[in-house]
Amino acid sequence: MGGRIITMQRQARELGRLRTGWSVPSDKPNGRPRPVKSKTWVVTSHAEHYVEAAAAAWGGTVERWQPQGAGAPQFRVITEAEQLDALLPPGDPLSQHNEMWNKGGCMRRCDGETEQLSRQSCICLRQFGEEWHQQPKGSVCSATTRLNVMLPDMPDLGVWRAETHSFYAANEMAGTVDMVLSGTNGQGLVPVTLRIEPRSRVAGGKTKHFPVVVVEVRGITPRQALSGPLSTALALDPTGSRAVAAIEAAPGRDWIAEAKGSLTSDDVRDLWMEAQTAGAVHPKGTDPLSKQLMAIAAEKDTENSGTTDDEQGPDEDGAYPVEVVEDSEAAAWPAVAAPGSGARA
Repeated sequence: MGGRIITMQRQARELGRLRTGWSVPSDKPNGRPRPVKSKTWVVTSHAEHYVEAAAAAWGGTVERWQPQGAGAPQFRVITEAEQLDALLPPGDPLSQHNEMWNKGGCMRRCDGETEQLSRQSCICLRQFGEEWHQQPKGSVCSATTRLNVMLPDMPDLGVWRAETHSFYAANEMAGTVDMVLSGTNGQGLVPVTLRIEPRSRVAGGKTKHFPVVVVEVRGITPRQALSGPLSTALALDPTGSRAVAAIEAAPGRDWIAEAKGSLTSDDVRDLWMEAQTAGAVHPKGTDPLSKQLMAIAAEKDTENSGTTDDEQGPDEDGAYPVEVVEDSEAAAWPAVAAPGSGARA
């Protein structure tokens, strides 16, 4: 690999934004644009073909769109999807500040204690106390959360920025991301689902309904998420569904029939290793075909559990033979079906 400028921050190119709403012009002269909340994801980008790919995947109609301010025209699609499959990229993908904006740009950016632009103590907290976030919109900062994700089935390599101004989403998203980072140390990809979840809150005798962006780990268990960086193959296909789809789309060997015709569970394990090499099963054994092969292997252990002189008889010193299994074979077969975990002790 070539050299790098050590002091330069390296980051993936932003391909577009994932939004939970849009704005419409105010009915009042010189009034502020009125926000409209969306139950489905809104995808925007400067590149039309990115938005066209999003519309093909999640529905909706591509249209030209002018963001607020003096920004260049973009393209937008209001999709039909309430949730999106995504990947958390390496590093820390989350950024949070309490911010206040106007037509001139960002007026305040605060970490909750210090307003970064003026270097004063938190202005909202000083003016309104601990419940400052319940003040009318525009009079105080908004809890602004930006999460960079990769969309694995969209064109190009880069990140999409999901942004929310929900005070309640800020706590949840930070908690989820921080737990994941505690296990991966910011290394590798992590499969997640971004979901727009409707919420309600009762305060002052009034019920307020609002959407909250939820980040949930997808296709892996907490043990896997917290035990270190995931392999790229597992992050891209955590449930093994692509391997199953490939088998269904282009059937070749009848793995189940071959497994049933095998003599021992070792033969079934070897068959599973062949299926893994062929891309027919997931390396973690989480796909349906792997589970069927594991069940057949367990049946073979039961069938062959009877004692014979050759397999179980003691030698002349009264000791029973011990079968030695190569570590590489044991590691290749899913742990739940590895030699020594079933009937054969």
